[in-house]
Amino acid sequence: MEWQPKIDVQRIGEEGHAVVVVDNFARNPERCRADALQADYQPLGDYYPGRRAHVRQAYFADVGPLLGTIFRNVFGCQEKMSVDRALYSVVSTPPERLSLAQRVPHIDNSAGDRFAMVHYLSHQDYGGTAFYRHKATGFESVTPDRHRAFLDQLEQEFAENGEPEAGYIEGDTPLFAQISRVEHAFNRAVIYAGNLLHCSMTRNDIHYPDDAETGRLTIAAFMLAR
Repeated sequence: MEWQPKIDVQRIGEEGHAVVVVDNFARNPERCRADALQADYQPLGDYYPGRRAHVRQAYFADVGPLLGTIFRNVFGCQEKMSVDRALYSVVSTPPERLSLAQRVPHIDNSAGDRFAMVHYLSHQDYGGTAFYRHKATGFESVTPDRHRAFLDQLEQEFAENGEPEAGYIEGDTPLFAQISRVEHAFNRAVIYAGNLLHCSMTRNDIHYPDDAETGRLTIAAFMLAR
């Protein structure tokens, strides 16, 4: 059967940022899974609630041309596109052990030329990706000129009201309103600007196996495009 990705461009929230949802993203997703199952997973960094491993460059030989088309046609990036890093990711941290940074929506980078992609590779529905607005500031994206004000406001809110309770973010919170969500589907990818406030739609009432074969397996890629 001919490979036919389906591209859906959504404009979300009051700021109207583009979020691109691509079904049938990879030509051979089972090969992606097979590569992921052979990877060596380790805790990488302080922000992801689980373990990660580096994605082989061959992955982008498959999906790179499609990503290039999306960046040109949707985001207007004509000059260049490069991959900063791409990581197989498996959620494994219990809700009660999450750090403060893992209990609030986050951005990946405030710069306007940085983008993120999540490619869902688990067969079981372990949740997609949600996007948020910070209620006090109204920010749905945190650009360099907003970054300090956003952090200062969060710090003030934590000081006055306490930090969020332990647990993954589900829906609205006292400080953040959910403005859009992309549901999980096998071989679906979601692509968005790295300065959008977002988080995974991870649930607190289910156990996430610490295993690439049966757990919440994704590829997270962080890219530069302009």
